Amino acid sequence: MTTPPGLRERKKQATREALREAALRLAIEHGPDRVRVEDISEAAGVSPRTYNNYFASREQAIVSAVTADREARVAAAVTARPADVRLADAVTDAVVEQYTDPGARGREALLLVTTRPALRDAFLDATAGVEPPLTAAIAARLDDASAPTARVLAASTAAAIRIALEGWLRPAGDAASPGAGGLVVAAGSPAGLLRAALAPLAPAFDAAEGRLGP
Repeated sequence: MTTPPGLRERKKQATREALREAALRLAIEHGPDRVRVEDISEAAGVSPRTYNNYFASREQAIVSAVTADREARVAAAVTARPADVRLADAVTDAVVEQYTDPGARGREALLLVTTRPALRDAFLDATAGVEPPLTAAIAARLDDASAPTARVLAASTAAAIRIALEGWLRPAGDAASPGAGGLVVAAGSPAGLLRAALAPLAPAFDAAEGRLGP
């Protein structure tokens, strides 16, 4: 059984949610470039010092409206799949499902992400957050929490996600340089790009499970 979070943890979660909702609302109303950390803090009812305990920048807070709890949902989806489902399929399906469904508020944030290079960079950086919970989920599936295999597979998955999203969020007129500035445009299907990026990892997942083939 999962232990319910304590009062302190619930308060921290409520503060985080208030900050990211305030950041997104202000960014939509005024534009991301006109929003200060002080504005977000005031709207959420906390001090700038408290803000810095949760987010390193305004971009990180805005992007959090898209990525909120997504990493945990990916891991939960992998855990929920039946044991006889191929691990590679469980991970791929979980990633595609969670990374292509930003939710109602997330759609507004995603619109900002696709038009602001600074937000795009924060969005891409957030992909690394999937590694810790996914490591635990994979280790549980493999019934071996001590081996480095789960961490390697989770880190490789995080890298594949970032590569896929870099291909999706390309600077206009410069598809070969995902780190370039300028207008960002969405290119192609994120689901298709994610599946293509994750496909080369399937043999490694199969080997970890002791499978000889799909």
